[in-house]
Amino acid sequence: MNFSFDGNTTLVLLGGIVLLTVGIILYFKYRFSHYDWHRLKAKHALDQGRKLLVGRSKFPEVDVFRYSSQFMRFGLLASLFVILAALNWTTYEEETAIPENALVMDEDITLEVPRSSEPPPPPPPPPPPVIQEVPEEFIEDLDQPEFVDNSIDRNTEVHAPAPVQGPKTAPPPPPPPPPPPKEEEIFVIAEDMPRFPGCEHLGTKAEKEACARDNLLKFIYENIEYPPIARENGVEGTVVISFVVEKDGVVRDTKIVREIGGGCGEEALRVVELMNTSGKRWIPGKQRGKPVRVMFNLPVKFKLK
Repeated sequence: MNFSFDGNTTLVLLGGIVLLTVGIILYFKYRFSHYDWHRLKAKHALDQGRKLLVGRSKFPEVDVFRYSSQFMRFGLLASLFVILAALNWTTYEEETAIPENALVMDEDITLEVPRSSEPPPPPPPPPPPVIQEVPEEFIEDLDQPEFVDNSIDRNTEVHAPAPVQGPKTAPPPPPPPPPPPKEEEIFVIAEDMPRFPGCEHLGTKAEKEACARDNLLKFIYENIEYPPIARENGVEGTVVISFVVEKDGVVRDTKIVREIGGGCGEEALRVVELMNTSGKRWIPGKQRGKPVRVMFNLPVKFKLK
């Protein structure tokens, strides 16, 4: 016959053995302390010629050593039971309650992929030149040039002409700012989608994906706590969390894209962000054999038992 005990059952049985032993001790102590000693002395007159065993009581009624064989048997049985309980102590792993079709969304959710950096727009075209009309008076004056006598003699003072100042040049424009760093493209569907870690020892791709799904569900429903407000109001449903799996496996840009209320969305978001703090780095997605950034939508179901 096969016996198996869990931790609670073993502790209860050991506690029962201890209580039984203490009860036997208290019983004999009470029994021996309530004997009528005067009656025993009168019943068993002192006999000077009788040899008394050293360490034994004078009266057989209160001689505790006559129960030694019974105590020995009880101790052996108790020790045997403790050994059997220790050998048959069975530990059970706590099962995680995972709802059915936990990773299946009821309806498609259309998400806007974060835009990568775009080049700045071209500058506007310069304004067209303005044509100014010249007045007629100025044109008439140009037709009749004024004659100036430039002849000189030896008594004429000649002065060096003043230097001609050219037009003032404007300062050079400041250099343009450096272009912003180019952000890499975020994929919605990649050739190899990201996977939750812990299954790289398996062989085929299908086995790794199935194992990754199981590990992901186990991680979520082992760490998630049903919000008390949602439990009290009977709130059930599916929360969808969107995040980006970076090329190094870190989860970023987490946000709630579907909420059911009662604090369920915040709790699901907390569990997703717990992946980074607990050291759970995803296996990044790949496109043409190179790691890429991939957006991932994770449904989290809340269902009351």
